[in-house]
Amino acid sequence: MIDIGRLLPSERDAWEGLFRAYIDFYERVEPDEMYEHAWREFLADTRLHALGARLDGRLVGITHFLTHGNTSAPGTDICYLQDLFTAQDVRGKGVGRALIEAVTDWARERACTRVYWNTHESNSTARRLYDKVAENRGFIRYQIDLPKREP
Repeated sequence: MIDIGRLLPSERDAWEGLFRAYIDFYERVEPDEMYEHAWREFLADTRLHALGARLDGRLVGITHFLTHGNTSAPGTDICYLQDLFTAQDVRGKGVGRALIEAVTDWARERACTRVYWNTHESNSTARRLYDKVAENRGFIRYQIDLPKREP
């Protein structure tokens, strides 16, 4: 049985291993400070949120998400599922689906009107799941990276 819940302080190393694998999958490199900052934010659970999936007590999947305002429905929030990753040895066992359902339930409880996410077009494994649980609205994402401002 898959158990979904908030990340526990004792899962710091397991979470970081999964998050680093996610970052590696997308061929990115992030400084150690990014992991430290993210972990503090997830434990605070105010602006950024995280859930973990456990099988037999082992953390095997993670998701990170946040809410933001919605210009087309003022006064309501929508939920952006920013990161979703499962350990390779448990893929196809319902972990990703359970994490998406948990984020959707979390958002519904907070009266969000939508949950959405992005993935790379080449991520065919994840897209097979996403096509079953959500609607691909056909949007293409553009991005402008800005340099980090020093405090």
